[in-house]
Amino acid sequence: MSKTNEGLMTRRQAAVAQGVGQIHPIFTQRAENATVWDVEGREYIDFAGGIAVLNTGHLHPKVKAAVQAQLNDFSHTCFMVLGYENYIEVCEKVNQLVPGDFAKKTALFTSGSEAVENAVKVARAYTKRAGVIAFTSGYHGRTMAALALTGKVAPYSKGMGLMSANVFRAEFPCEIHGVSEDDAIASIERIFKNDAEPEDIAAIIIEPVQGEGGFYAASPSFMQRLRLLCDAHGIMLIADEVQTGAGRTGTFFAMEQMGVAADITTFAKSIAGGFPLSGITGKAEVMDAIGPGGLGGTYGGSPLACAAALAVIEVFEQENLLERANQVGERIKSAISEMQQQHHQIAEVRGLGAMIAIELMEEGKPAPQYCPQVLKEARDRGLILLSCGTYGNVLRVLVPLTAPDEQIDAGLQIMAEVFDLVLN
Repeated sequence: MSKTNEGLMTRRQAAVAQGVGQIHPIFTQRAENATVWDVEGREYIDFAGGIAVLNTGHLHPKVKAAVQAQLNDFSHTCFMVLGYENYIEVCEKVNQLVPGDFAKKTALFTSGSEAVENAVKVARAYTKRAGVIAFTSGYHGRTMAALALTGKVAPYSKGMGLMSANVFRAEFPCEIHGVSEDDAIASIERIFKNDAEPEDIAAIIIEPVQGEGGFYAASPSFMQRLRLLCDAHGIMLIADEVQTGAGRTGTFFAMEQMGVAADITTFAKSIAGGFPLSGITGKAEVMDAIGPGGLGGTYGGSPLACAAALAVIEVFEQENLLERANQVGERIKSAISEMQQQHHQIAEVRGLGAMIAIELMEEGKPAPQYCPQVLKEARDRGLILLSCGTYGNVLRVLVPLTAPDEQIDAGLQIMAEVFDLVLN
């Protein structure tokens, strides 16, 4: 009996907890590069990339081959019990890739939330302080400490009560919503004055480009001011590069464009081309603040995921994907900027590299009502899109960097048709 999306959705509703969301009522049968086929055989152009996980596309041949080769040897030992070389090699490679002219060390985990939680653990152990400053609209994960850092209640912590203490919220600079860099720095100073002394703050955590928050990029000048502030008070600067890392912004890590280095960097998502892998990289003396046994996890740094990550890094080098990210980004921004001339609701087209956002506003206010319509109409025409933003009014494009130009253009043509229909 052939499967249908509707039939599988019925089964899902009966078996899967409702807290596990699903943006599109589609069930995947197979995928390759930037193309997905559902269980009914319908083909889609993937502009979502598993939420920034597939910078090298679905099942890149080199990633697939590396994982298959590793699977012939062994799939798991737990690195904390019996080590294996590709874990070490991933750490060596990432130590070289993370910006900062200092000795570095890395620890590997499974999810982005795990990386964030462990980054905070390291910062607290090194500074002997408890407080953490995060930013409005920031997204850092769904586990408890990460959720406390995440600057959006619904849907992430709605109905769950207050999150853990010792987290303080600063304003993220966002010109389109009236928050200047001076405002953001002043909000940190207010925390120091009203809530916690600088000597109580272990870390300031920031996404160089906010992900779920709406793809707002921190400017190099703001990041440099943040670095100076952290240095003045002995505070660790944590760059959450879970979504921006692995080449999405046109450099392997977005902080390369900021003119300063973080003390600790988190990474996950695209680093292993679809296999679960995350990690934190930081100054060696900071990372070593936690003794043996204080970091780790049963599946952290899985040999299969490490094999995939090494292949991803190799693909970036061999296929010039950092240059490609910037080319893809310019292609998309140029096309959407033309659409913007026809539709006043497109208030801004922005992004670093191929991390592109389209902000929809009307009469100077967020216009979230259009996003669900755009997603549905695009899906009906064979294009998978995502929305985001504090107000739910931002469309985001995270197409694999390996997608051919013709396919990107076909997706952009669908977007133009949908905008003509919805934004009329």
